[in-house]
Amino acid sequence: MVSTQLSSKLSLEEFLQLPETKPASEYVDGKIYQKPMAQGKHSIIQTRLSTAINQVSESQKLALALTELRCTFGGRSLVPDITVFEWSRIPTDENGEIANRFESYPDWTIEILSPDQYPNRVIDKIIFCINQGTKLGWFIDNNDKSVMVFQPNQLPVVKYDNDKLPVLDVLADWQIRAADIFDWLKVN
Repeated sequence: MVSTQLSSKLSLEEFLQLPETKPASEYVDGKIYQKPMAQGKHSIIQTRLSTAINQVSESQKLALALTELRCTFGGRSLVPDITVFEWSRIPTDENGEIANRFESYPDWTIEILSPDQYPNRVIDKIIFCINQGTKLGWFIDNNDKSVMVFQPNQLPVVKYDNDKLPVLDVLADWQIRAADIFDWLKVN
């Protein structure tokens, strides 16, 4: 992960006025960190997982999964790989349409480790979200085919293979295993 500190006095408001970067940049404690460009394994997990969540949640208006969505809250501006908002918490504009700016923590944050990322920096983002009100965090590592699960007031647990993964309560009827996620990497 590339770390760039533009100014020790750069405020969150000043950061939000800067042009967006590709890949996205995040604001943490006065510093700007640019996310690495997604590669194949990261991209397919991100696409298929967000699609799977939306297939079970969107038609019933239970939750909505969005990829690369900027969320600004608690003095930080983060762009998780996947954010999931329970339907009642999706911000809307004056027309009742989904808002462009999300100024709240997601209900569920999902990060997929990229080869050029520092794991502890990514885990710190998940812990920050949990401490701000996020109900569930996943840290997906396709190197060892594991999903580290974060929940409020609990130590993280690591899930492998046929371990069932916890999901938001509003999606309690949906079941997914760690192996299901990593099976998406196979193209044959």
